[in-house]
Amino acid sequence: MRRASIAVVLIMIAMLALPLGQAAAQDPSEDVPRVRLARATWDTGWFQAEVYRLLLERLGYRVDGPVTMDNAQFYEAVAAGEVDLWANGWFPAHEVFIADTAPVSRVGTAVDDGALQGYFVDAATAATHRIFNLGDLADPAVAALFDHDGDGRADLVGCNVGWSCAATIDHHLEAYGLTGTVEQVQGDYSPLITETIDRFRSGQPVLYFTWTPNWTVGELVPGSDVVWLETPFPSLPPDQAAALDRTAIAGIDGCAHDPCQTGWPPNDIRAVANSDFLDANPSVRTLLEQVVIPLADISAQNVRMVTLGGDPSDIRRHAEEWVAANAALVNRWITAADPDAIGLDDTAGDAAEAGGTLSVAARSLPPFVIYENRTYSGFEVELVQLVAAKLGMSAEIYAVDTVAKQVDDISRGVAQVGLGGVAVTESREEVVDFSLPVLDSGLTILVLNQSSRGLVDRIAAFFRAIASSDLPWLLVVFGIAVLVAAHLIWWLERHNNPDFATPYRRGIWDSFYWSVVTMSTVGYGDKVARGTKGRVLALLWIGLGTLVFASFTAAIASSLAVNELRSEISGPSDLVGRRVATATHSAGEAYLPSIGVGPVLVDDIEDAYPLLLDGEVDAVVFDAPVLQFHAAREGAGEVGTVGADFQRVQYGLMLSEDDPELQERIDLALLDLVESGIYQRLHDAWFGASP
Repeated sequence: MRRASIAVVLIMIAMLALPLGQAAAQDPSEDVPRVRLARATWDTGWFQAEVYRLLLERLGYRVDGPVTMDNAQFYEAVAAGEVDLWANGWFPAHEVFIADTAPVSRVGTAVDDGALQGYFVDAATAATHRIFNLGDLADPAVAALFDHDGDGRADLVGCNVGWSCAATIDHHLEAYGLTGTVEQVQGDYSPLITETIDRFRSGQPVLYFTWTPNWTVGELVPGSDVVWLETPFPSLPPDQAAALDRTAIAGIDGCAHDPCQTGWPPNDIRAVANSDFLDANPSVRTLLEQVVIPLADISAQNVRMVTLGGDPSDIRRHAEEWVAANAALVNRWITAADPDAIGLDDTAGDAAEAGGTLSVAARSLPPFVIYENRTYSGFEVELVQLVAAKLGMSAEIYAVDTVAKQVDDISRGVAQVGLGGVAVTESREEVVDFSLPVLDSGLTILVLNQSSRGLVDRIAAFFRAIASSDLPWLLVVFGIAVLVAAHLIWWLERHNNPDFATPYRRGIWDSFYWSVVTMSTVGYGDKVARGTKGRVLALLWIGLGTLVFASFTAAIASSLAVNELRSEISGPSDLVGRRVATATHSAGEAYLPSIGVGPVLVDDIEDAYPLLLDGEVDAVVFDAPVLQFHAAREGAGEVGTVGADFQRVQYGLMLSEDDPELQERIDLALLDLVESGIYQRLHDAWFGASP
């Protein structure tokens, strides 16, 4: 009876648990509101799309996408309710895509009047031929300067088919009477503009269209590398006619006049959404109405994206960093849209309210600190920007050349932080403090790739091997011995042997010939000693000469063998007896003498790379991240690192001994970045995922 009762109870529990289990099996995300996000085909706008995605997620939405669409495709899809919004609307350029009755709304203004467009020509050609106006290309002789395909018309690199700018360029060519001398080159913009930049670097004339924000203005800098081409007069397609009075823009670098008649009105970058979706989601509308992303931030991200290759994870990380760096502002946007939304970490928002500037002295050392196109990037640069954001500060970075200068600036209070791959050493700890380690690595060895050595390099290496051996001294001994033997045989044989002519000026050359061939081949028989004394000398010279020639041959073989062995370096034990370069005051300088290697010291590790390529050293020893970055970028195909890392090295941010409070705050910020996973994503982006 008791067992039956227990069975009944178990059955009842199971029956009650069934609907609970079914409820638990339901996907809770189905109750979360969704946003179907799109993005433009130009990758310079993907950063904004990722920022909007993060903001919508903080607001409590599940974001599908972003899915890439061209202009016409997006505006058709958003009007039909197939997608909800994107962040890449350009106005007035995109007005042509929106019908008066379409349920499409322009929401907020992320960039106000900052999106510029126009035509550019390289500064050298412009100055030489006085080309400062698009109308100058009506002259066939001027247009021929930019004719790369041989069809008699200038090749103007323009926009992809379907972009609104493509129609405007065609309109301009028609309006200014240029259809007979100028052709808009269309295709995939990215490879076309990359080809244009390569053409510029090779010294050829270039003519192209571009816009801001865009990485191209960092590669070909207006006012320095290129100049704007003004248009003869304002002219726009009918759908943009209302903006005709806005095509002359003041304050543009690289333009012949101010204001500059660019021919294009400045565009606002705005979010565009389905109107019905916004009505159903008023919090999204409120959020979009507030978002502002500085043009300078977008441009800086575009340069970083292209410099580092622009993996999708990089772009997402850049957006995450921007949101974290603007935590207080983002929290205000989200709270205004929905007071109950999760927002960001409250501590980050509170810190951001503190304000202030973190002064950073940076020493260029890729990949820790990279300075290109007047922009700082690199692992430690991005890390210190994240730290500053955690402290509610902005990082103000300036360049120094040496660690000594960094130490001095920090000691004097000019800088608060020093960075640039500074290893934590005992000597440095005596004058400055360090943060928690920001990277744990070691030393590695950089060598020349044998596969990259061509015939000329091998011949040069042969002569370097000879020059660095005992062979030059043996050559001197060989030459002296040959001359002595030549004079002796001439003196002994000159009177009774016609093979050794007189006078001295004629006979010495015959004697020199005899001396060489007797030593090397035991004589050809065409010149022989006939006197007793001459024959005795010949016998002695044959024996002695054989030894001299054998030593000479052995020296050559030994030099070549040593030269080949020098390339077989696979670890620290192979460095003994080699010529090894490293930088002064580095961990490499401290380590190499401990294994019996007297290093070739250079002031900057960059100076060691030419020594390796020229064969003046056999290897370079330095911090692993630096040499690995060089081998993967500038030295790709020519040099490579070998063996496992050795001699542990830790890197930290240099801090003042007089400000323990700042050191504690920076250490806490670093710990927060580690615990949140942001540090790991940054590390993997620069150095790859740990095995």
